[in-house]
Amino acid sequence: MSIRAHHLRPPRGATHARKRVGRGNSSGHGTYSGRGIKGQRSRSGRDLRPTFEGGQFPLTRKLARLRGFKNPFKVVYQPVNVAVLEERFEAGAVITPATLRAHGVIKQLRDPVKLLGDGEVTKPFTVEVHAASAAAKEKIERAGGTVRIVGAAASEEQA
Repeated sequence: MSIRAHHLRPPRGATHARKRVGRGNSSGHGTYSGRGIKGQRSRSGRDLRPTFEGGQFPLTRKLARLRGFKNPFKVVYQPVNVAVLEERFEAGAVITPATLRAHGVIKQLRDPVKLLGDGEVTKPFTVEVHAASAAAKEKIERAGGTVRIVGAAASEEQA
């Protein structure tokens, strides 16, 4: 004999008997049937929405409305201008996010770094960052340096 859906039973303890209220005090749910004495919630036919707080100013109205859309995939870069590289690093230096962190240029290594083109560069650098503006790249290369894109941004650029 094969097992059919109508032969299946829920496991022991998975189902509970319906609470029968108003069937005498010895049942534990007699007299007021678990509703307490008096008040709006003790009456029959009450029709309250789940967020009703008894006339108190509701939490849903207290909270500020957040309008619009927040993109969960937005990438926030830590900006680094070429002028900062010029003043903090020696010529020929290899600049990575770790060296930028060590020199106090960026706050943490968790967020990606973007090189921006504000300022002038006279020394050649080898810069490894997650993203770079066209102006920054052009200024570093004009000074004899190179810019290498590393991390997730590099794979997007190749695609």
